[in-house]
Amino acid sequence: MIQQIYPSTQHAFQYELNKDMHFAAAHYVPSESAGECSKMHGHTYFANVTIAGNKLDESGFLANFSQIKQLIHTRFDHSVLNEHSELFNDQDPNRFPTTENVARVLFEIIQEYLDGTANKPRCVQIFLRETPTSYVVFRPGAGGMPDA
Repeated sequence: MIQQIYPSTQHAFQYELNKDMHFAAAHYVPSESAGECSKMHGHTYFANVTIAGNKLDESGFLANFSQIKQLIHTRFDHSVLNEHSELFNDQDPNRFPTTENVARVLFEIIQEYLDGTANKPRCVQIFLRETPTSYVVFRPGAGGMPDA
């Protein structure tokens, strides 16, 4: 992967970890106003996950790079996002598999995992590129979770 500079988020944590990954997935946006995107199509998504914290775990990691990749890549690579019905929903626009919602779902998956670790770092940013010219940045709200 070519090195890329991502938008950064301000935080007061001592450590910041960034993990790049990609996954190939198909989706459709179940809305007439989505135009051509309402038809099934696919992307190679490129994601950058930013995790921050003050404490390292028993291995000296803020978070394990391999585990972060596995949470996303194993689940979504070569899948149809709409078929992940526990995460996406064709009836609720807040759960359509748009790039914005996919970025938020990646945050939710990663933060749930981090919450179960002893050192409890925070996911502070998801950068998700859908095409070479289009990307979304998701950052949790002030309370550390997405706004409802």
